[in-house]
Amino acid sequence: MKINWNSKYTTISIYSFFVICASIIFYLIASEINLFQIKVGEAISIFMPFIIGFTMAYLFNFILKFYEENLLHFKIFNNLKPKIKRLIGLVLTYTTVVLVIYSFLKFIFPQVLSSIMGLVNDIPYYVSKITVLVNDFNSKYEIQEEYYNFIVEKWTQYRESIIKFATDLIPILGNTVKNILSSIWNIVLGLIISIYLLTDKEKVMALSKKVTRALFSEVRANRLIELVNRGNNIFGKFLIGKILDSFIIGILTFVVVTMAKMPYTILISFIIGITNIIPFFGPFIGAIPSAIIILFISPVKAFWFLVIVLVIQQIDGNIIGPKILGDSLGISAFWILFSLLITGKLFGLLGMIIGVPLFVFIYSIIKEIVEDRLKKKGLPCETDKYI
Repeated sequence: MKINWNSKYTTISIYSFFVICASIIFYLIASEINLFQIKVGEAISIFMPFIIGFTMAYLFNFILKFYEENLLHFKIFNNLKPKIKRLIGLVLTYTTVVLVIYSFLKFIFPQVLSSIMGLVNDIPYYVSKITVLVNDFNSKYEIQEEYYNFIVEKWTQYRESIIKFATDLIPILGNTVKNILSSIWNIVLGLIISIYLLTDKEKVMALSKKVTRALFSEVRANRLIELVNRGNNIFGKFLIGKILDSFIIGILTFVVVTMAKMPYTILISFIIGITNIIPFFGPFIGAIPSAIIILFISPVKAFWFLVIVLVIQQIDGNIIGPKILGDSLGISAFWILFSLLITGKLFGLLGMIIGVPLFVFIYSIIKEIVEDRLKKKGLPCETDKYI
Protein backbone atom coordinates (compact mmCIF):
# COMPACT_ATOMS: atom_id res chain seq x y z
CA MET A 1 0.00 0.00 0.00
CA LYS A 2 1.37 3.35 -1.08
CA ILE A 3 1.45 6.09 1.57
CA ASN A 4 0.26 9.53 0.57
CA TRP A 5 2.80 11.75 2.36
CA ASN A 6 0.96 14.92 1.34
CA SER A 7 -2.24 13.86 3.12
CA LYS A 8 -3.30 16.01 6.07
CA TYR A 9 -4.00 12.95 8.24
CA THR A 10 -0.60 11.42 7.45
CA THR A 11 1.09 14.63 8.52
CA ILE A 12 -0.94 14.74 11.76
CA SER A 13 -0.07 11.08 12.48
CA ILE A 14 3.65 11.69 11.97
CA TYR A 15 3.63 14.76 14.22
CA SER A 16 1.66 12.84 16.86
CA PHE A 17 4.16 9.98 16.72
CA PHE A 18 7.11 12.32 17.25
CA VAL A 19 5.33 14.14 20.10
CA ILE A 20 4.59 10.83 21.86
CA CYS A 21 8.20 9.65 21.42
CA ALA A 22 9.53 12.96 22.73
CA SER A 23 7.19 12.77 25.74
CA ILE A 24 8.34 9.22 26.57
CA ILE A 25 11.99 10.24 26.29
CA PHE A 26 11.38 13.28 28.51
CA TYR A 27 9.61 11.13 31.12
CA LEU A 28 12.45 8.58 31.15
CA ILE A 29 15.04 11.33 31.56
CA ALA A 30 13.07 13.09 34.31
CA SER A 31 12.51 9.84 36.24
CA GLU A 32 16.20 8.88 36.04
CA ILE A 33 17.77 12.33 36.11
CA ASN A 34 20.82 11.28 38.15
CA LEU A 35 21.59 8.38 35.82
CA PHE A 36 21.07 10.69 32.84
CA GLN A 37 23.54 13.22 34.27
CA ILE A 38 26.10 10.46 34.81
CA LYS A 39 25.71 9.24 31.22
CA VAL A 40 25.97 12.78 29.86
CA GLY A 41 29.10 13.33 31.96
CA GLU A 42 30.63 10.13 30.61
CA ALA A 43 29.82 11.15 27.04
CA ILE A 44 31.35 14.61 27.59
CA SER A 45 34.51 13.06 29.10
CA ILE A 46 34.88 10.82 26.02
CA PHE A 47 34.55 13.75 23.63
CA MET A 48 36.50 16.20 25.84
CA PRO A 49 39.68 16.13 23.68
CA PHE A 50 37.55 17.05 20.65
CA ILE A 51 35.73 19.79 22.59
CA ILE A 52 39.07 21.23 23.73
CA GLY A 53 40.51 20.85 20.22
CA PHE A 54 37.59 22.63 18.53
CA THR A 55 37.72 25.42 21.16
CA MET A 56 41.47 25.88 20.67
CA ALA A 57 41.10 25.84 16.88
CA TYR A 58 38.32 28.43 17.03
CA LEU A 59 40.31 30.83 19.23
CA PHE A 60 43.69 30.26 17.58
CA ASN A 61 42.13 30.79 14.15
CA PHE A 62 41.89 34.52 14.88
CA ILE A 63 45.66 34.65 15.45
CA LEU A 64 46.26 32.59 12.31
CA LYS A 65 44.04 34.91 10.25
CA PHE A 66 45.91 37.93 11.64
CA TYR A 67 49.27 36.54 10.49
CA GLU A 68 47.96 35.40 7.11
CA GLU A 69 46.21 38.69 6.36
CA ASN A 70 48.81 41.10 7.77
CA LEU A 71 52.16 39.35 7.38
CA LEU A 72 52.05 36.52 4.85
CA HIS A 73 50.53 38.65 2.07
CA PHE A 74 53.80 40.55 1.50
CA LYS A 75 55.63 40.03 -1.82
CA ILE A 76 58.36 37.99 -0.16
CA PHE A 77 55.78 35.23 0.50
CA ASN A 78 53.98 35.39 -2.87
CA ASN A 79 56.01 32.58 -4.48
CA LEU A 80 55.38 30.16 -1.64
CA LYS A 81 52.83 27.38 -2.01
CA PRO A 82 49.60 27.72 0.03
CA LYS A 83 50.57 24.75 2.20
CA ILE A 84 53.94 26.34 3.05
CA LYS A 85 52.20 29.63 3.89
CA ARG A 86 49.76 27.77 6.13
CA LEU A 87 52.65 25.96 7.83
CA ILE A 88 54.44 29.28 8.53
CA GLY A 89 51.18 30.75 9.83
CA LEU A 90 50.64 27.77 12.16
CA VAL A 91 54.21 28.01 13.49
CA LEU A 92 53.76 31.73 14.19
CA THR A 93 50.32 31.12 15.76
CA TYR A 94 51.38 28.39 18.17
CA THR A 95 54.64 30.20 18.97
CA THR A 96 52.56 33.23 19.98
CA VAL A 97 50.31 31.06 22.17
CA VAL A 98 53.30 29.38 23.85
CA LEU A 99 54.96 32.77 24.50
CA VAL A 100 51.77 34.18 26.04
CA ILE A 101 51.33 31.13 28.32
CA TYR A 102 55.02 31.15 29.26
CA SER A 103 54.94 34.87 30.07
CA PHE A 104 51.87 34.38 32.25
CA LEU A 105 53.38 31.43 34.14
CA LYS A 106 56.77 33.13 34.47
CA PHE A 107 55.86 36.68 35.45
CA ILE A 108 52.19 36.98 36.46
CA PHE A 109 51.07 33.69 38.02
CA PRO A 110 53.86 33.50 40.69
CA GLN A 111 53.14 37.06 41.82
CA VAL A 112 49.39 36.45 41.90
CA LEU A 113 49.94 33.27 43.93
CA SER A 114 52.35 35.11 46.25
CA SER A 115 49.81 37.89 46.78
CA ILE A 116 47.08 35.36 47.59
CA MET A 117 49.33 33.53 50.07
CA GLY A 118 50.31 36.81 51.70
CA LEU A 119 46.67 37.91 51.91
CA VAL A 120 45.60 34.60 53.47
CA ASN A 121 48.37 34.85 56.07
CA ASP A 122 47.57 38.50 56.86
CA ILE A 123 43.77 38.17 57.12
CA PRO A 124 43.76 37.13 60.84
CA TYR A 125 45.83 40.23 61.66
CA TYR A 126 43.52 42.52 59.67
CA VAL A 127 40.45 40.95 61.28
CA SER A 128 41.79 41.49 64.80
CA LYS A 129 42.81 45.04 63.87
CA ILE A 130 39.30 45.91 62.70
CA THR A 131 37.84 44.31 65.85
CA VAL A 132 40.02 46.62 67.96
CA LEU A 133 38.91 49.63 65.90
CA VAL A 134 35.24 48.72 66.46
CA ASN A 135 35.79 48.44 70.21
CA ASP A 136 37.72 51.73 70.31
CA PHE A 137 34.97 53.45 68.33
CA ASN A 138 32.35 52.19 70.78
CA SER A 139 34.33 53.29 73.84
CA LYS A 140 34.90 56.73 72.33
CA TYR A 141 31.36 57.51 71.16
CA GLU A 142 29.38 55.23 73.53
CA ILE A 143 27.03 53.64 71.02
CA GLN A 144 23.73 52.41 72.41
CA GLU A 145 23.90 48.81 73.55
CA GLU A 146 21.36 47.41 71.07
CA TYR A 147 23.17 49.05 68.13
CA TYR A 148 26.55 47.94 69.42
CA ASN A 149 25.34 44.34 69.86
CA PHE A 150 23.93 44.41 66.34
CA ILE A 151 27.26 45.66 64.90
CA VAL A 152 29.23 43.07 66.87
CA GLU A 153 26.91 40.27 65.77
CA LYS A 154 27.15 41.22 62.09
CA TRP A 155 30.91 41.74 62.31
CA THR A 156 31.33 38.33 63.98
CA GLN A 157 29.39 36.66 61.16
CA TYR A 158 31.39 38.55 58.55
CA ARG A 159 34.67 37.73 60.31
CA GLU A 160 33.85 34.03 60.39
CA SER A 161 32.99 34.13 56.69
CA ILE A 162 36.31 35.82 55.88
CA ILE A 163 38.33 33.34 57.93
CA LYS A 164 36.45 30.41 56.34
CA PHE A 165 37.08 31.85 52.88
CA ALA A 166 40.79 32.29 53.62
CA THR A 167 41.01 28.77 55.04
CA ASP A 168 39.29 27.22 52.01
CA LEU A 169 41.10 29.34 49.40
CA ILE A 170 44.37 27.42 49.27
CA PRO A 171 42.68 23.96 48.96
CA ILE A 172 40.46 25.36 46.19
CA LEU A 173 43.52 26.60 44.29
CA GLY A 174 45.23 23.25 44.88
CA ASN A 175 42.23 21.33 43.51
CA THR A 176 42.08 23.65 40.49
CA VAL A 177 45.74 23.01 39.67
CA LYS A 178 45.20 19.27 40.27
CA ASN A 179 42.24 19.21 37.85
CA ILE A 180 44.26 21.03 35.20
CA LEU A 181 47.18 18.61 35.59
CA SER A 182 44.85 15.60 35.50
CA SER A 183 43.43 16.92 32.22
CA ILE A 184 46.86 17.45 30.66
CA TRP A 185 46.43 14.46 28.34
CA ASN A 186 43.12 15.81 27.04
CA ILE A 187 44.79 19.18 26.53
CA VAL A 188 47.64 17.59 24.56
CA LEU A 189 45.16 15.64 22.40
CA GLY A 190 43.09 18.80 21.96
CA LEU A 191 46.20 20.67 20.84
CA ILE A 192 46.93 18.01 18.21
CA ILE A 193 43.30 18.08 17.02
CA SER A 194 43.39 21.89 16.76
CA ILE A 195 46.50 21.70 14.56
CA TYR A 196 44.78 19.25 12.20
CA LEU A 197 41.65 21.42 12.09
CA LEU A 198 43.56 24.63 11.34
CA THR A 199 45.77 22.93 8.74
CA ASP A 200 42.74 21.95 6.63
CA LYS A 201 40.18 24.42 7.95
CA GLU A 202 38.90 25.25 4.45
CA LYS A 203 38.26 21.57 3.75
CA VAL A 204 36.54 21.13 7.12
CA MET A 205 34.22 24.05 6.41
CA ALA A 206 33.60 22.84 2.85
CA LEU A 207 32.74 19.36 4.16
CA SER A 208 30.29 20.88 6.67
CA LYS A 209 28.57 22.84 3.89
CA LYS A 210 28.50 19.72 1.71
CA VAL A 211 26.77 17.65 4.40
CA THR A 212 24.35 20.49 5.21
CA ARG A 213 23.30 20.85 1.58
CA ALA A 214 22.93 17.07 1.26
CA LEU A 215 20.63 16.77 4.29
CA PHE A 216 18.44 19.85 3.79
CA SER A 217 16.71 21.69 0.99
CA GLU A 218 18.55 24.56 -0.65
CA VAL A 219 16.55 27.21 1.21
CA ARG A 220 17.05 25.59 4.63
CA ALA A 221 20.72 24.83 3.92
CA ASN A 222 21.40 28.46 2.98
CA ARG A 223 19.55 29.59 6.10
CA LEU A 224 21.60 27.29 8.36
CA ILE A 225 24.88 28.38 6.76
CA GLU A 226 23.87 32.04 7.18
CA LEU A 227 23.04 31.48 10.86
CA VAL A 228 26.37 29.73 11.47
CA ASN A 229 28.24 32.61 9.82
CA ARG A 230 26.23 35.12 11.88
CA GLY A 231 26.95 33.26 15.12
CA ASN A 232 30.64 33.02 14.25
CA ASN A 233 30.73 36.75 13.53
CA ILE A 234 29.00 37.64 16.82
CA PHE A 235 31.00 35.26 19.03
CA GLY A 236 34.30 35.94 17.27
CA LYS A 237 34.12 39.71 17.51
CA PHE A 238 32.91 39.59 21.09
CA LEU A 239 35.34 37.02 22.54
CA ILE A 240 38.50 38.29 20.83
CA GLY A 241 37.50 41.92 21.40
CA LYS A 242 36.77 41.38 25.10
CA ILE A 243 39.99 39.43 25.65
CA LEU A 244 42.04 42.24 24.07
CA ASP A 245 40.02 44.90 25.90
CA SER A 246 40.42 43.10 29.25
CA PHE A 247 44.17 42.75 28.70
CA ILE A 248 44.47 46.51 28.11
CA ILE A 249 42.30 47.30 31.15
CA GLY A 250 44.38 44.93 33.32
CA ILE A 251 47.62 46.67 32.24
CA LEU A 252 46.08 50.13 32.71
CA THR A 253 44.79 49.20 36.17
CA PHE A 254 48.23 47.86 37.16
CA VAL A 255 49.94 51.10 36.08
CA VAL A 256 47.45 53.34 37.90
CA VAL A 257 47.26 51.36 41.17
CA THR A 258 51.05 51.06 41.22
CA MET A 259 51.36 54.85 40.89
CA ALA A 260 48.75 55.20 43.67
CA LYS A 261 50.82 52.78 45.84
CA MET A 262 47.94 50.38 46.41
CA PRO A 263 48.60 47.01 48.10
CA TYR A 264 48.48 43.71 46.17
CA THR A 265 48.77 45.50 42.81
CA ILE A 266 49.31 42.35 40.71
CA LEU A 267 46.41 40.46 42.35
CA ILE A 268 44.02 43.41 42.04
CA SER A 269 44.96 44.10 38.41
CA PHE A 270 44.53 40.40 37.59
CA ILE A 271 41.05 40.32 39.18
CA ILE A 272 39.95 43.48 37.35
CA GLY A 273 41.33 42.21 34.02
CA ILE A 274 39.70 38.78 34.28
CA THR A 275 36.28 40.02 35.41
CA ASN A 276 36.31 42.70 32.69
CA ILE A 277 35.59 39.89 30.20
CA ILE A 278 32.05 39.82 31.65
CA PRO A 279 30.18 42.61 29.83
CA PHE A 280 28.93 45.74 31.55
CA PHE A 281 28.92 44.44 35.15
CA GLY A 282 32.24 42.55 35.12
CA PRO A 283 34.43 45.46 36.27
CA PHE A 284 32.19 46.09 39.25
CA ILE A 285 32.14 42.36 40.09
CA GLY A 286 35.94 42.51 40.22
CA ALA A 287 36.07 45.87 42.02
CA ILE A 288 34.08 44.71 45.08
CA PRO A 289 36.44 41.92 46.31
CA SER A 290 39.45 44.07 45.37
CA ALA A 291 38.10 46.99 47.41
CA ILE A 292 37.47 44.65 50.38
CA ILE A 293 41.08 43.45 50.19
CA ILE A 294 42.35 47.05 50.26
CA LEU A 295 39.83 47.97 52.97
CA PHE A 296 41.63 45.68 55.43
CA ILE A 297 44.75 47.80 55.04
CA SER A 298 43.40 51.30 54.45
CA PRO A 299 39.77 52.48 54.14
CA VAL A 300 41.00 55.67 52.45
CA LYS A 301 42.89 53.73 49.79
CA ALA A 302 39.85 51.49 49.29
CA PHE A 303 37.75 54.59 48.56
CA TRP A 304 40.31 55.96 46.09
CA PHE A 305 40.56 52.54 44.47
CA LEU A 306 36.83 52.59 43.74
CA VAL A 307 37.25 56.06 42.23
CA ILE A 308 40.12 54.77 40.07
CA VAL A 309 38.03 51.80 38.86
CA LEU A 310 35.12 54.12 38.04
CA VAL A 311 37.38 56.42 36.00
CA ILE A 312 39.05 53.51 34.17
CA GLN A 313 35.65 52.03 33.30
CA GLN A 314 34.52 55.38 31.92
CA ILE A 315 37.62 55.43 29.72
CA ASP A 316 36.98 51.83 28.70
CA GLY A 317 33.28 52.34 28.03
CA ASN A 318 33.68 55.54 26.01
CA ILE A 319 37.09 55.19 24.32
CA ILE A 320 38.82 51.78 24.47
CA GLY A 321 35.78 49.49 24.26
CA PRO A 322 34.09 51.17 21.25
CA LYS A 323 37.40 51.23 19.36
CA ILE A 324 37.95 47.49 19.84
CA LEU A 325 34.42 46.05 20.02
CA GLY A 326 32.46 48.59 18.02
CA ASP A 327 28.73 47.91 18.36
CA SER A 328 29.17 44.15 18.63
CA LEU A 329 26.40 43.83 21.24
CA GLY A 330 23.74 46.19 20.03
CA ILE A 331 21.39 45.49 22.98
CA SER A 332 20.43 47.52 26.03
CA ALA A 333 21.89 47.13 29.52
CA PHE A 334 18.63 45.50 30.65
CA TRP A 335 19.05 42.59 28.21
CA ILE A 336 22.72 42.28 29.17
CA LEU A 337 21.71 41.95 32.83
CA PHE A 338 18.96 39.49 31.88
CA SER A 339 21.32 37.26 29.89
CA LEU A 340 24.00 37.38 32.61
CA LEU A 341 21.56 36.34 35.34
CA ILE A 342 20.08 33.45 33.33
CA THR A 343 23.27 32.00 31.84
CA GLY A 344 25.27 32.69 35.01
CA LYS A 345 22.75 30.72 37.06
CA LEU A 346 22.75 27.83 34.57
CA PHE A 347 26.43 27.61 33.60
CA GLY A 348 28.36 29.63 36.19
CA LEU A 349 31.36 31.74 35.12
CA LEU A 350 31.42 30.26 31.61
CA GLY A 351 27.77 31.24 31.20
CA MET A 352 28.52 34.82 32.23
CA ILE A 353 31.26 35.01 29.58
CA ILE A 354 29.39 33.48 26.62
CA GLY A 355 25.87 34.34 27.76
CA VAL A 356 25.76 37.81 26.23
CA PRO A 357 26.90 36.88 22.69
CA LEU A 358 24.59 33.84 22.86
CA PHE A 359 21.67 36.08 23.78
CA VAL A 360 22.64 38.57 21.03
CA PHE A 361 22.56 35.70 18.53
CA ILE A 362 19.11 34.51 19.68
CA TYR A 363 17.91 38.13 19.89
CA SER A 364 18.98 38.79 16.28
CA ILE A 365 17.02 35.75 15.05
CA ILE A 366 13.85 36.72 16.97
CA LYS A 367 14.19 40.34 15.80
CA GLU A 368 14.54 39.19 12.20
CA ILE A 369 11.41 36.98 12.43
CA VAL A 370 9.34 39.73 14.10
CA GLU A 371 10.38 42.39 11.57
CA ASP A 372 9.73 40.04 8.66
CA ARG A 373 6.18 39.38 9.92
CA LEU A 374 5.60 43.12 10.42
CA LYS A 375 6.75 43.86 6.86
CA LYS A 376 4.34 41.24 5.49
CA LYS A 377 1.52 42.97 7.38
CA GLY A 378 2.63 46.38 6.11
CA LEU A 379 3.47 47.62 9.61
CA PRO A 380 6.53 49.70 10.61
CA CYS A 381 9.53 47.89 12.13
CA GLU A 382 10.80 50.80 14.25
CA THR A 383 9.94 50.42 17.95
CA ASP A 384 9.47 54.21 18.31
CA LYS A 385 6.44 54.01 16.02
CA TYR A 386 4.57 51.99 18.67
CA ILE A 387 5.08 54.44 21.55
